[in-house]
Amino acid sequence: MREADGRHPRRVGRIVELEAYIGEEDLASHARFGETARNRVMFGPPGIAYVYLVYGMYNCLNIVTEPAGRPAALLVRAVEPIEGIDAMRAARIETLASRRRRDREAVARDVVRVRSLPPNALARGPGLVAAAFSIERSDTGLDLCDPASPLRLEVGESTGRRRISSGPRVGIGYAGEPWLGKPWRLWLTGNPAVSGRRTTR
Repeated sequence: MREADGRHPRRVGRIVELEAYIGEEDLASHARFGETARNRVMFGPPGIAYVYLVYGMYNCLNIVTEPAGRPAALLVRAVEPIEGIDAMRAARIETLASRRRRDREAVARDVVRVRSLPPNALARGPGLVAAAFSIERSDTGLDLCDPASPLRLEVGESTGRRRISSGPRVGIGYAGEPWLGKPWRLWLTGNPAVSGRRTTR
């Protein structure tokens, strides 16, 4: 969830899709090159936010998962909106506008498109999660398990048992096998907020 503060309104969602990146031996992981200034938090304690930029455009939120010294993280690929849907739309529009400051027609088209999206499409994909929740690279290092953190994880209400599907991770062709085929992408089966690729292995 993103708690309300002086800059951001409150937004709450349910994580419905994750990808695991495990250790320096995982050739799809940022940790494969060892500890760097960029990935240092992956080598620290669990529960910490690791936010990085991809394609020069999209922030992506990761949750560090292993004890200090064992670099591993979960990429948050999709979130089902629960509360603050209008704020998520506004944040998506603000993110789009910031990328296209010189093209007012493109911004106008994007505003119309985002305003017409169903709620389940607002955070369907890792870059859209960050946009919908106003997650920036400056959020790297936040303790997501701290109840006082403005961006944090909380235990949600139980909605009964749900089936979890698994399949290969997305966009890691450079890693080769066996990493390409590892079924380390996990999602709630049938949830409409899950991102587009749902092929299982």
